[in-house]
Amino acid sequence: MTSREIRAAFLDFFKSKDHHIVPSAPVVVKNDPTLMFTNAGMNQFKELFLGEKAVKYPRVVDTQRCLRVSGKHNDLEEVGIDTYHHTLFEMLGNWSFGDYFKKEAIAWSWELLTEVLKLDKDRLYVTIFEGDAAENLERDTEAYDFWKQHIAEDRILLGKKKDNFWEMGDTGPCGPCSEIHYDMRSEEERAQVKGQDLVNADHPQVIEIWNLVFMQYNRLKNGTLELLPNKHVDTGMGFERLVRCIQGKTSNYDTDVFQPLIQYIEQKSGIKYGADEKTDIAMRVLADHIRAVSFAIADGQLPSNNKAGYVIRRILRRAVRYAYTFLNFKIPFFHELVAVLAEQFKGVFDELYQQRDFVEKVILEEEVSFLRTLTTGIQRFEHYAENHTVIDGDFAFELFDTYGFPIDLTELLAREKGLTVDMEAFDKALQAQKDRSRAATAIDTGDWVVVNEGEDTEFVGYDSLTATTEIVKYRKIKAKGKEQYQLVLSVTPFYAEGGGQVGDTGVLISEAGEKTYVTDTKKENGLIVHFVNQLPSSLEGYFEAKVDAAKRLDTESNHSATHLLHAALKQVLGEHVNQKGSLVTADVLRFDISHFAKMTYDEIKAVEDIVNAKIRENIPLKEERQVPYQKAIESGVTALFGEKYGDFVRVITFDDSFSKELCGGTHVKATGQIGFFKIISESAVAAGVRRIEAITGTKAAAVIREHFELAQNMKEILNNPKDFVSAVTKIVEENSALKKEIENAIREKSLAMKKELEAKLEVIDGINFLATRVNLPNADAVKTLAYALKGSLNNLFLVLGAEFDGKPSLTVVVSDELSKEKGLHAGNIVRDLAKDIQGGGGGQPFFATAGGKDASGLDKAIARAKEFLK
Repeated sequence: MTSREIRAAFLDFFKSKDHHIVPSAPVVVKNDPTLMFTNAGMNQFKELFLGEKAVKYPRVVDTQRCLRVSGKHNDLEEVGIDTYHHTLFEMLGNWSFGDYFKKEAIAWSWELLTEVLKLDKDRLYVTIFEGDAAENLERDTEAYDFWKQHIAEDRILLGKKKDNFWEMGDTGPCGPCSEIHYDMRSEEERAQVKGQDLVNADHPQVIEIWNLVFMQYNRLKNGTLELLPNKHVDTGMGFERLVRCIQGKTSNYDTDVFQPLIQYIEQKSGIKYGADEKTDIAMRVLADHIRAVSFAIADGQLPSNNKAGYVIRRILRRAVRYAYTFLNFKIPFFHELVAVLAEQFKGVFDELYQQRDFVEKVILEEEVSFLRTLTTGIQRFEHYAENHTVIDGDFAFELFDTYGFPIDLTELLAREKGLTVDMEAFDKALQAQKDRSRAATAIDTGDWVVVNEGEDTEFVGYDSLTATTEIVKYRKIKAKGKEQYQLVLSVTPFYAEGGGQVGDTGVLISEAGEKTYVTDTKKENGLIVHFVNQLPSSLEGYFEAKVDAAKRLDTESNHSATHLLHAALKQVLGEHVNQKGSLVTADVLRFDISHFAKMTYDEIKAVEDIVNAKIRENIPLKEERQVPYQKAIESGVTALFGEKYGDFVRVITFDDSFSKELCGGTHVKATGQIGFFKIISESAVAAGVRRIEAITGTKAAAVIREHFELAQNMKEILNNPKDFVSAVTKIVEENSALKKEIENAIREKSLAMKKELEAKLEVIDGINFLATRVNLPNADAVKTLAYALKGSLNNLFLVLGAEFDGKPSLTVVVSDELSKEKGLHAGNIVRDLAKDIQGGGGGQPFFATAGGKDASGLDKAIARAKEFLK
């Protein structure tokens, strides 16, 4: 079976068992502060497990693209070295939310593997949880009894908590799990060593392929377990490993999942896969990493220098390093793999196929930039190695952190020169960086304290800015050393941050009139949480929730303006323009788009004209809620790549023929409310991405007024000329001409002073020496004089002191022959003399300068200059 057939067989099997097929969530996570990337199939269902969202389909099945390169699940350094770790992988999963449990999950997994996919029953082993006395958890005899209906009891193995008790994190849903393992060794090897002895022993050919998790408990903040109100099934099967088992390969990379990429790399490099371990590792790294980088970019995460963007940049650079070092790709190559990958996943994950040109260009720009950095890093290493016998750990870490060198590359370069790397110091520096990163993002949350039992929060903020509500639950959080509280309300008018729009602020007013200020509103796993600095004195009773109306209205104006801007950009720049990010606040809107050229003045003006025309039309908002997703897409609505949409969506329209987008944000009732739109900046934010910042309404009016007043003031200063621009241009030209005259006058004065100074020269042991003050207006004039003297005198040692605006300056000149023969170094001399003027400086052996704070020390410095001739 091909990989496509295997994937389809899995989905079709569970569809036949009444499972609803759901699409893969984006690999980039939004609305979950605990995750950067989707690292497991259950991530998109987290709110269902937590009871924070109603279950629509009790049975679902999917294939989820996952990325494991940060935090607890960090496989990056193993990727390419072995044959079964990956950065991005597909996780096949079937799920039950309070429906079926262990019996069906076990029976169906066995049926699929052995009857549909035809895996050899004699090569399968399963594990169950053996129990844990410390937590008073009993052995999972229920799973054992169900398994023995399908497989011999000697193939049912007991597993410790580490392998057979799955937990979402430090807190949250958890439960015992049952792993399914497959023995791929040859008949001879299996005869020598039993497979039971190699399960969970890191044998490369005895591998786990499927994990069936039985969610029964909830882990509280204090570490204790409580039973969940409903029991769930959460399974995850590694697609790449499954394909390897079915296709009978000894490596994931030998399957048709990776071979199209590897064969392309072979063709372009002229190196055969399997010829050498180093080049094999490099090819595996490229074939794996292109998947992670491409899908992350397609889902909206661009490479950058912080957080998730840094992780993607690090993966990308690791691939380029391997291509450069082991496959001899000295020019950009990595981006070429995007087209191969996009074709592979066409019809499976179309997000990449639809954006392949954009993704390819982003990676190309990153490659070009990094190859320059890599060359610089190698030069830095060569210079360092000339003067050291051991590569210091801090320097190795600098290469790793600044230039993207993996430690193995530094060790390779060191070995070639007979040097070693201080790995202990490197590991210490690396750990310190990880600790700093964790500390910067650490959020300590307590358990939720329930005040009033309730269903999902009702959001009424589209229609009202006030609501009567109750506090459902609260918890204390600590982030960056600051304590706050999060509240969940039964009804809320507060919009939670999302889609680029910031969260609402406002106030909760108790029945007694006490005010509690809401500082932010966010969505966490589908739950709307309100941030407050302190709790109300009483949590009982009703509260009036009031949104800051002025801030909300300004924010709405900016959000609606982004929709008009998006449509206008497509008209002016082309249909290739797609939103790549946005920030909407009360003060400003920021809009990132896919576009590879700087916008011209005429393009910016055209966009502004279109948006402002639509504002003047006062187009009423057409809002449709709970529209079936597929119906919305078929109507021509604009959807954003990287967003996870539900079965039903909200459609925001300003003129059916102009702007129609899927959006969950708040908007003006008619475009006239926006008032006026003005772009204030356009710049590059990343490869292939331009950033537009704009303002609307009162903010735009204030900026226009400010500019108008500035122009008026300037006209008055110039006596109100008829042609203001010509008048200013004339002044600038006259000013430039006068500057040149002054520069020429200063230059003439410097050259005239040359003769005076030559008369003061003192000859000491054949050296023409002069140390004196000069009265010149600036450093350039002193430099002109110094070089004039140097050019006409041999064996010159010259020290000139001067003051500019009360600040002392020293200039030292040493003839080339003196520098070589006598060891006089202008840079060293000026550093020493600068101590007398409380300053510092430096330069080359023949010319150097210094500045200082104490002009009273200038004469002392000049007097000391002669000492250097001794």
